[in-house]
Amino acid sequence: MTTFSSDVEAADALRVAYQELKTEIGKVIIGQEDIVKLVLTAVFCEGHCLLVGVPGLAKTLLVQTISQALDLGFNRIQFTPDLMPSDILGAETMDREQKVFKFIKGAIFANIILADEINRTPPKTQAALLEAMQERAVTVGGQFYPLPRPFFVLATQNPIEQEGTYPLPEAQLDRFMFNLWLDYPTYEDEVEIVKRTTTAEKPTVSPILNSEQITVFQQLVRRVPVPDNVIEYAVKLVNKTRPQGKYAEQVTNDFLEWGAGPRASQYLILGAKCNALLNGKYSPDIEDIREVTISVLRHRIVRNFKAEAEGVTVEDIIQKLF
Repeated sequence: MTTFSSDVEAADALRVAYQELKTEIGKVIIGQEDIVKLVLTAVFCEGHCLLVGVPGLAKTLLVQTISQALDLGFNRIQFTPDLMPSDILGAETMDREQKVFKFIKGAIFANIILADEINRTPPKTQAALLEAMQERAVTVGGQFYPLPRPFFVLATQNPIEQEGTYPLPEAQLDRFMFNLWLDYPTYEDEVEIVKRTTTAEKPTVSPILNSEQITVFQQLVRRVPVPDNVIEYAVKLVNKTRPQGKYAEQVTNDFLEWGAGPRASQYLILGAKCNALLNGKYSPDIEDIREVTISVLRHRIVRNFKAEAEGVTVEDIIQKLF
C-alpha cells in the first residue's frame, strides 16, 4: 500500500512521477507535450479524454504508450459501422451444461479503454458507453456489473467533416473531461519521428505507476485546497458562455447557441488542481484555470449559424471570454 506522511509529500511524489512519465512516454511520442500533460491530468482527475485529429497523428499510439507507462489493463475497441453494443458491454449466453445464463464480459472491462474512431459507429452503439463513463459500471440483462478501477475512456475521433462519421450526442460529449485537438507535428519533430520509426529498434516503455498509486494520487487531487476567488473565476467563466444569462457577454449573445453546464465548472476546478500539482504548486490559481479552459469548454459550447457563417471558431470565442 502506497502511503505518505503528508499531502505535501504526496504532492511532491506526484510531480516526480509526472516527470518520469513524461520521460518514458517521450521514448515513443515525439512532441505533443501539452497533449500528454492534459491526458495525464485527466487520468489523475478520474476523467475521460476525447482526442481529435486527422489519421496518422499517433493518437492510438499515444493512448497505448500511456497505458504501458501506467501499468494498467488496456483494451482497444475499433468502432466501425457494424459494431453492436453487446460487442462493447458483453452479453448473457446460455451455459448448456448447467442450463443457466452466464455473463460474458465485453471489451469495456479494463482500466483503460481506447475507443478508436468513436464517431465511425452509429449513435446506438456510441450510447453503450454512457453508463460506463458516468457510473463506472454497466447494466446488462438487469444485472449491475462494476468496472475495474481506475477506469478511463480515451477516445479518438476523426474530424467530423470526413465521410462516414456520426456526430457524438451532446450528452456523451459532456462526459469527456477534455477535448484535445492534435495538430500536425512541427518540421523538427517530424524529422525526429522519421528517424526513430524507420529503424529496426523499438523503444521499451517501463511502467512508472500502478493502479494503487494512481488511486492514491486521484484522492490527493480531490483534497487540494482551492481559494474562493479561483472557484468564483471558474464558475463565472462558465456562466459567460450561456447566452442571455446574467454574465453573458456580447460575444456570447452574438455567436453561441447554448453554453456549458455545471460539469464544466467542476472539471475546470479539478483540472486546475491537478495542473497546479504537476507544476509544483500546492494550490491552484487563475493561471491554472486558464491552462485547462479551452480543453474543458471546447466541446461544451455550441456556435450559432452567425458564428459559422462568419468563420468565428470556438477558440476565438473562449479567448474573448478570458
